[in-house]
Amino acid sequence: MNLGAIRIHFKALLNRSDITDALALTFINQSISRIQRTLRIPSMEKTHEYTISAATGEVLLPNDFLEGIDISYANHTLTRLPMGEMLDRKNTGETGNPHFFTREGGKFLITPAPSSGKLQLNYYSQFGAMSSDSDENNLAAIGSDLLIYGALTYAADYYLDERGGLFEQKYMQFMNEIQDQANEAEVTGSLQAIRPTYTYH
Repeated sequence: MNLGAIRIHFKALLNRSDITDALALTFINQSISRIQRTLRIPSMEKTHEYTISAATGEVLLPNDFLEGIDISYANHTLTRLPMGEMLDRKNTGETGNPHFFTREGGKFLITPAPSSGKLQLNYYSQFGAMSSDSDENNLAAIGSDLLIYGALTYAADYYLDERGGLFEQKYMQFMNEIQDQANEAEVTGSLQAIRPTYTYH
């Protein structure tokens, strides 16, 4: 469902003559922000690759970064450290391939600092922006009902609408359905590998 259709359906459900398109879009964007704070599904996963050409102990986060999944270098996954431990390790002047990271504001600190190679970040990303009526992002495609009812909860607060509790209940129902479906897909289905009882060397 594209942005135009979402706004039309939202306004129909709200059923108020004083709701403008601009205000409806504000509620829709607030709903997207709320959903992004909690929803974590495969369609939100992205990979960002950093090509290291000079010694560096930090890399900037992608603009659409929400939450990290893992960071790897040379086929091994880096271990996250508390900031205090990270600073202690960086102060030792240790060299070699990076093994540890921590987040500081809009960047990841890594140590030891690599001078070459590729660093791969797997992360949960923001949904693509929708600005014109014909735009449709992943959330609008798979969870338009969630997006609409999230917008309705904000509209209910704005208008002091007594249906706010019902809107919130429906929002949470759709949120749980989408998240549960994603979680279930990780542990069932044809893509799952059956581990052998014994391992032979």
